[in-house]
Amino acid sequence: MADVKNIKVDRMRYTKNKLSSTLAYVAIVFNVLYFVSIYSSNVGNYYYNISMGLSVLCNLVFLLAAFLCSEGIKNYKIGYAYFLIFLSIVQVARIFGIPKRAHGTIITLVEEEVKVMTDKQFTYVIVCLLISAVACLVAGIVGIVKTVVLEKYKKEIGLN
Repeated sequence: MADVKNIKVDRMRYTKNKLSSTLAYVAIVFNVLYFVSIYSSNVGNYYYNISMGLSVLCNLVFLLAAFLCSEGIKNYKIGYAYFLIFLSIVQVARIFGIPKRAHGTIITLVEEEVKVMTDKQFTYVIVCLLISAVACLVAGIVGIVKTVVLEKYKKEIGLN
């Protein structure tokens, strides 16, 4: 049975870490869904301020970082795995930015009070951010575990 395990670990030297990479792509997709939902809202000029500019910048940085991590983690680079865990924390923290503030704000449009973000949209963007965060977290953990196993094996056979 130990030989089968060694063969599986040895195969890791020649194959990519597809699971972690795919999970990072899932995080990107759900971040894009969040991004589209927030920026497609038509509620007057509520979103036209400096915090929205920072949010756009944050989204772009997240998309770039998550993509780079997805590529780096394919090759069992542990630093990218740790960075994905950091990105998961950032995604959870983002819930308390624009979504929380917009959900609690009511503005007047054409003499009618309207919520900037409805309960349905608020739930949707929170779910998108949480799925993105969980995908990053799991990708990072899987990446760390696989990288540690592979590095230990390489050390045993004298490649490190």
